[in-house]
Amino acid sequence: MVNATQIELTAADGHRFSAWQADPTVPTKGGVVVLHAVYGAAAHMGEVCARWAAAGYRALAPALFDRLGPGLVFPYSQAAEGVKRYASLSEAQIFADIAAAAKAANPKGLAVISGFCTGGTWAWRAAASSALNFAAQVNFYGSHIPAFLDLVPRCPTILHYGDSDHIVPLASVQAIAARHPGTEMHIYPGAGHAFENVEQATYNAAAGDLAWSRSVAFLERCVWAVRKA
Repeated sequence: MVNATQIELTAADGHRFSAWQADPTVPTKGGVVVLHAVYGAAAHMGEVCARWAAAGYRALAPALFDRLGPGLVFPYSQAAEGVKRYASLSEAQIFADIAAAAKAANPKGLAVISGFCTGGTWAWRAAASSALNFAAQVNFYGSHIPAFLDLVPRCPTILHYGDSDHIVPLASVQAIAARHPGTEMHIYPGAGHAFENVEQATYNAAAGDLAWSRSVAFLERCVWAVRKA
């Protein structure tokens, strides 16, 4: 598998920040911007970028917490600290960093937005914003999407949730599906929050691998096939 490296990007407001980046060894199909969970741009985000690169996409995971301090990453036991940091960032700041990452991922504009946990919430908000333009959205257990049900993604969207998610209860997941019937929703039996992350106690290999295969197939249909046409 391709290894991710850390690079430096500059947002439109002049803020300089780091990001994980991984490039495919095959012809690039497009770019993917990955938004981290409340722990910051941990090594797992580099692994995610590498996995996208293996599927043919140039992937970047911006370190959104760099606006608060360089290299700010929290252990999994300190989720509350990450929640505070995310809450201290403005939409304008986060969107500026997303835009810079999207441009780096694919200067021609064919970029996908993705995210995990709170990063999934921001992916949802970014996909609905007229200030940004994404070809598709791949969302892993966006934690606060139920608070933003009125937002409508402006691109094809796939959502992944576990039916045992302690942060987003099944009833809330079903409410998302009911409010947005045009989105592709997958609910994984027996899976909890962060089921994709091999470093978390809630890791579920079967659910994580299936979510990945579905995500890659989704982009093949909604992005790559459209581009080839």
